[in-house]
Amino acid sequence: MAVREILRLGNPLLRIDCAPVTSFGSGRLAEVVGDLRDTLEDFRKGHGFGRGIAAPQIGVTERVIYIDAGEPVALVNPVVVRRSRRQMTLWDDCFSFPDLMVKVKRTLSIHVRYQDSEGRDHLMEAEGALSELLQHEIDHVHGILAVDRAIDSKHIVYRSELERSAMVKGEVAL
Repeated sequence: MAVREILRLGNPLLRIDCAPVTSFGSGRLAEVVGDLRDTLEDFRKGHGFGRGIAAPQIGVTERVIYIDAGEPVALVNPVVVRRSRRQMTLWDDCFSFPDLMVKVKRTLSIHVRYQDSEGRDHLMEAEGALSELLQHEIDHVHGILAVDRAIDSKHIVYRSELERSAMVKGEVAL
């Protein structure tokens, strides 16, 4: 497996509604999952943050995401099948524009149906930070970026400015 280049905001591959995976148990799918894992680990080392990555971010236009929020898992063909009515508002970031922060609203809890690398079906229930992470990564495989979910244009800021503002106000840094 390999560390792959992460595509940046503006690359048209990030805007593609990715194709579902139809071939399971293949070397190709295992390679994509391994590349996502290695790229996530490398990004964390270099930037100090990161919990998930989606295939289009490394130029693969298939519905595969990889998350590591305590326990690593690859989700193939993930679909949100239930959303709570309650929402949360938070600052979101992204590997494809690591210097920006975007204030978004996300559903507080969700249920996600997905397949593993062998094609077996699973259902994951997620709340809070995990729910937000899954929604962010699932958006990626549909060509939707966090900047598209911004509350408004005033809520897209440089990370350094947000951190400076928090320090001036005596708030906890991100």
